[in-house]
Amino acid sequence: MDFDVLFLGSGQGAWNGAIPMAKAGLKVGVVEEGLFGGVCTNRGCNAKITLDRPVEILRQVEELKGRGFDSLPTLNWHDLMAHKHEVIDSLAQGNKDKLENAGVQTIIGHGSFIDSHTIAVADKTYTAEKIVIVSGRLPHRLDIAGSELFHDSTDFLVTEEMPEKITFIGGGYVAMEFATIANAFGSDVTVILRGESILKDFHQPYVQEVVADLKRRGVKFQKNITLESAEKTEKGIVLHGKEGYQHTTDYVLDATGRLPQTQNMNFEGIGLDFDPIKGIFVNEFLETNVSGVYATGDVLNKTQPKITPVAAYESQYLARLFTGKTKEPITYPPIAQNVFTSPRIATVGVTPAEAKKAPEKYSITAVDYAQKDWFHQVGNDAINKITFIHDQEGYLVGVTNVGNDAVETINGLLDVINAKIKAPDQEELIYIFPSIAHSYMKYI
Repeated sequence: MDFDVLFLGSGQGAWNGAIPMAKAGLKVGVVEEGLFGGVCTNRGCNAKITLDRPVEILRQVEELKGRGFDSLPTLNWHDLMAHKHEVIDSLAQGNKDKLENAGVQTIIGHGSFIDSHTIAVADKTYTAEKIVIVSGRLPHRLDIAGSELFHDSTDFLVTEEMPEKITFIGGGYVAMEFATIANAFGSDVTVILRGESILKDFHQPYVQEVVADLKRRGVKFQKNITLESAEKTEKGIVLHGKEGYQHTTDYVLDATGRLPQTQNMNFEGIGLDFDPIKGIFVNEFLETNVSGVYATGDVLNKTQPKITPVAAYESQYLARLFTGKTKEPITYPPIAQNVFTSPRIATVGVTPAEAKKAPEKYSITAVDYAQKDWFHQVGNDAINKITFIHDQEGYLVGVTNVGNDAVETINGLLDVINAKIKAPDQEELIYIFPSIAHSYMKYI
C-alpha cells in the first residue's frame, strides 16, 4: 500500500488526526481539491468571526454610551474585508505546511474511489490500508426558478460591497449570524422563514431575546413563506411566493441548510452506505459498512452537532485508534455549542426543555445577570440571562446562556460539568476576582 491512512479532505476532521498519526510513524496522505483546512478555516468560522468582531465590540460600546463613551465608532466594511483577507488568506497554505512538516504527503485534486483501498486523483491512483472520508458539507440551494440569482455563505464572506437591501432565507446559524453582521453595517435586512422556527436547537426564550433585539434594530422577519420563484428586474431581485407573496431586494443569501458532500466520489461503486441528505453511516468506531473506510466530521449522519470541535475530536479519536492507543469505541463528552449573534447564545449539556420534561431528575435555576449580577452591570449588559440545570445529586449537568460573554461562560462551566464539581469542592477553585468565572460560580 502507498499509505497506512489516506484522508479525502483536509478539514478539521483530517489534519487533527493526520499529524499525530504521521508523528507516530504511520505513512499518511491527505487529498484536497480546494483550500487546505476545509470550510471552517477558509470559508466559514474563521472568516465569519473576523467579520463579526467589530460588531461584537460595537454592541458593547453601545451599552456604555453615556456611561463612559460619548459616541459610537463607525464601522467600515471595506477596511474590515481587507482585514479579513489579511487574516484568512494565508491560513490554507499554513495548514498545508503543517501537514507536510509533520511528514504527511499532500495530494492536490479530486479523489474518488476505485475500490475500498484505492483512490483515483486525476490520472494517478493511490492505495491505502485505511481511507478516511472528510468531505464535509456544501450549502443547500432552493430548487425554484431563478435560484441561480441567490448567493451562499461563501459568497457573503468575500462580498466587497455590503448590499443596501439583503435578504436571508432560513432561520439557522448562517442566517442569524450574517443578518446580525449585515444589520450592524447598515444594510436593510429581511429574514424569510418557511415556517416559524428560528435557531431551533437553542433555548427558545433566549432565541426570542435575540430576535427581539434584532427587530428593534430594524431587521424584519417574515414567517410561513413558501417561495416559488425569483427574477431579476430593474428594481432588484423579486421573490415570488404562494398566496401572492412578493419581496424585492438587492441580494439574496440562501441559508436553507447544508448537505453532505457525497457526490462524484463513487460511493455507490464500492457499496458505501450513505444518505444524500443525512450523510454517511458509521459504527461506533467511525467505520463505514465498507471495511477499512472511515469518515469524520460534518459528512457523518449523526446526532452530535455538526461543528468544528466535534470533527477535530473524531479525528483525534481515529489517531488513537489507528496507533493502538485505544481499542474502545468513540464516546462523546458534553459538547458546547453557540451561535455568534449579538448577544451570543451558548449551551452545553441538558437543556432547559429536557429538564422541564423530567422534573424528577433535574432542577432548574434561572438567573437574570443583567438585573442581579454587579459584574455584568459594569458593562451595562442589556441582555444577559443564564439557566443552570442540576441533577438530583446536585451536580451541574447543563447550562444555557444568552449574553455578550456567553461563549466564555459556557466554556468555563463545561469544565465544571466534566469534572463533576459541586459545593464544597468549589472552595478548591480560587478564581481571579472580578471575573466571569468568579461571577457564575456562586450560582452552581
